[in-house]
Amino acid sequence: MKVVGLMSGTSADAVDAALVRIVRRSRTPRITILAFASLPYPRSLQQRILELSLHGHVGEICHMNMYLGELFAKAALRVIQKAGHLPTDIDLIGSHGQTIHHLSKGIREPGVGLVRSTLQIGEPSVIAERTGITTVANFRPRDMAAGGEGAPLVPYAHAVAFGHPRRGRLVVNIGGISNVTYLPSGGGMAELRAFDTGPGNMVLDAIVREVTKGKRTYDAGGRWGRRGAVSRRLLTELMAHPFLARRPPKSTGREEFGAPFVRSLLTKQRKARLSTEDLLATCAAWTAETIGSSRRWVTGDIDDVIVGGGGVYNRAVMGYLRQVFAPAPVSTFDDCGWSSKAFEATAFALLAHDTYHGQCTNVPQVTGARHPVLLGSLVPGRPGFQMKWPRVVR
Repeated sequence: MKVVGLMSGTSADAVDAALVRIVRRSRTPRITILAFASLPYPRSLQQRILELSLHGHVGEICHMNMYLGELFAKAALRVIQKAGHLPTDIDLIGSHGQTIHHLSKGIREPGVGLVRSTLQIGEPSVIAERTGITTVANFRPRDMAAGGEGAPLVPYAHAVAFGHPRRGRLVVNIGGISNVTYLPSGGGMAELRAFDTGPGNMVLDAIVREVTKGKRTYDAGGRWGRRGAVSRRLLTELMAHPFLARRPPKSTGREEFGAPFVRSLLTKQRKARLSTEDLLATCAAWTAETIGSSRRWVTGDIDDVIVGGGGVYNRAVMGYLRQVFAPAPVSTFDDCGWSSKAFEATAFALLAHDTYHGQCTNVPQVTGARHPVLLGSLVPGRPGFQMKWPRVVR
């Protein structure tokens, strides 16, 4: 099948679209990336999404759900055109949507108990209507309905792409939030472990936006962070954050490390008289240290560390990460033949493909779900659509 995967992360800066070919003739699918495109959000839209995540009212959420659906559809059509294909050549779209709230710890309600919730917008009906392609979206809620945290979901794709018969691997994704997947040597899906480790680019990007009054949205290449000196006192304080001590399964987001957290951090910066460069250096080191602290939850050897996501382009973060994991080698997705930029979008293409074929793709020991489930809601693209359920290879 030819499948488009669509992804916009917690940084809310663009819709990434990957067109892939997926062939599954055995337990492990073969995935080939045919094209990748990124549709940047206008800076004003990025700010609207970030504000919506904390203070949005229902009318605004209603509008943005449909508006982002249009942009996700536009990104899908762009990558299809870039590959030299027509929409009628494409079998399926898998859209993660844009997360605006994720309450993984849940709230207890009388008569029901603990209720976990998540909300991704970017209406899949709009995507299906504009493209004519059957669309799978809303991947996270079904895992939550089964008692899980709805995240992380990409470890399923990590196992497909990076599992090794003789080497234990820690796969790191540094997006707005950082997460890790531990793949023991020769292990299958039942043996992997994965969880969010804390902030990735989210805090770094927010600091840059604040100090430049929106003129810049990130520290390009980590240049400012590399010029600064790490405040050991502040780093120690940051490492005491309660999320870091929580046992997996665990996931987090803007609710924990968003604007209120950054405002308190900037107050601490002023009191400690740290420069912007020093603050960015400290937070880059913190990102690396939080990823390194994942080792307390990993029982096997880590022979390789493989890093993807936008954080691979921040040389300050990558430099600290190499210090944290030495002597284990730290490489990137690109070094292993996968695009760091395209991987998460590719992952949701794979999730959509397997849902379409009746394959459960959550990993219960990762999310905390009671059992495996089919992820996502399916919106037919063209009239006459019929679901096909072939024999699933197990």
